[in-house]
Amino acid sequence: QMLLVESGGGLVQAGGSLRLSCVASGRTFSNYIMGWYRQTPGNKREFVAGVSKNDETTYYADAVKGRFTISRDNAKKSVYLQMNNLKPEDTAVYYCAADPWDVQTGPIDFWGQGTQVTVSS
Repeated sequence: QMLLVESGGGLVQAGGSLRLSCVASGRTFSNYIMGWYRQTPGNKREFVAGVSKNDETTYYADAVKGRFTISRDNAKKSVYLQMNNLKPEDTAVYYCAADPWDVQTGPIDFWGQGTQVTVSS
């Protein structure tokens, strides 16, 4: 089992920034592709960003390209999501995800508990 614990969510005004963190434990972190998803009430969880096992490759949903940056630190067993120029439509619960093969299409092996991000207009 892998435990993923997110932090860094909160309330921010439109145009502001937040940095989400996710710390992993229980499995060999570098064996997993890591990603971030988000979900709003009544909607499916949607992919936001992913990063390869060695931090060489990153990929993003079109809605966040150019504004969000995903990164990881294997020594700290952590993955981050830097979110800039936030918009009200970015408001959601953000989830950390880990999978050894693919975090973009699922199914996902492990999920965090989520952290709320609220962007006010």
